[in-house]
Amino acid sequence: MKSTIIGGGIIGLFSAYYLHKAGWEVEILEQGDLSDNASFGNAGMIVPSHFIPLAAPGMIEQGIRWMFDSKSPFYVKPSLNPELIGWGLKFLKAANKKHVERSAVALRDLSLLSKTLYKEFDNEAGFNFGLEDKGILMLYKTAKFEEEEHHTAQKARALGLDAQNLTADEVRALQPEIDVDVLGAVHYHCDAHLYPNKLIVGLVKYLEAAGVKIHRNTPVTDIERDSGKVISVSSNDKSFKADKYVIAGGAWSPAIAKLAGLNVPLMPGKGYSFMIDEPQKRMSIPALLCEARVSVTPMNGSIRFGGTMEIGKVNDQINMNRVAGIVESIPKYFPGFKPATPQVKEIWYGFRPCSPDGLPYIGQSAKYSNLTVATGHGMMGLSLAPATGKLVEEILNEKQVSAGIDLFSPNRYN
Repeated sequence: MKSTIIGGGIIGLFSAYYLHKAGWEVEILEQGDLSDNASFGNAGMIVPSHFIPLAAPGMIEQGIRWMFDSKSPFYVKPSLNPELIGWGLKFLKAANKKHVERSAVALRDLSLLSKTLYKEFDNEAGFNFGLEDKGILMLYKTAKFEEEEHHTAQKARALGLDAQNLTADEVRALQPEIDVDVLGAVHYHCDAHLYPNKLIVGLVKYLEAAGVKIHRNTPVTDIERDSGKVISVSSNDKSFKADKYVIAGGAWSPAIAKLAGLNVPLMPGKGYSFMIDEPQKRMSIPALLCEARVSVTPMNGSIRFGGTMEIGKVNDQINMNRVAGIVESIPKYFPGFKPATPQVKEIWYGFRPCSPDGLPYIGQSAKYSNLTVATGHGMMGLSLAPATGKLVEEILNEKQVSAGIDLFSPNRYN
């Protein structure tokens, strides 16, 4: 059996990995050259702690306030773009307590499956991608966020996740060489982290050595269908045929799905990151700065700082105000870290595929019996990639799936 995966990001790569392991002939069609996909510059966090979707009740009020701050962590660029308007209306509809509660178990299970699979892959891959199981610290400075984080931690523990409330002194004791100015933290021992650059480069080499064909600079321009099946996909003058197909195009998935007459609502959420050298390796546990919504991850002798979520069209502009917002937030939590604003060439940016309800799309198309969709993971693409790849393999082989996917149906907006 042969499968064609449209998209060579982290979701497409892990889908290829599990399909190849299951005996499939696999090829990947990637519109770029695989040198700078969205997961390259991300925080490298594996986060069972993130069981609350982006579409949550407080995000609307908070998002409106942030709209008027050019350095804020979240921004929706006002536009008459019908895709954005449609996405926003669906977001408003989903941002309620009931949606959050029913999503929690499904997101937890997907994340825990991914963490287990990452450990298995680390043993099998034959290359080191910096996987470390040290948890993640949610650092807060204010009583308001202390209350919010303790409430979330209580929910996490009710879901069986290992979350520990820490005082400021307990936070300092974990990494005594770092000056930390916080009120306290929650330590999610259930979380982990890795170095995305090594993971992706190593995974691509692994797949190609195993015989997976990766076609770079091959954007899909047409999808031929007949009698409820996809017959072939085309990239300009080339045609690719397979038994089954997977759309895993990240932020470009809506346009790909549209070629097949499918509606997969997504908006690109632009994020930025940069790295500073940290030869002393004083930091070993990643952190999320709660008020600032900034991620801080030790990686490969450096520290990666990342953040912001700009909802809007794909563009190659770097908003230096957003980057300044990240830079200025760091010494408020870590007085010993006072990075200069990075040069434009030192700033990475990428586009997370954000669904309006904050849940990924994972499942078979209702319209085509041989088409599966795997996209829309927002900020958790890297975190959820192995689990998604495993589920794609199980769906294509018509096996019982390893985690519940009913809420992730790609048909929910058709």
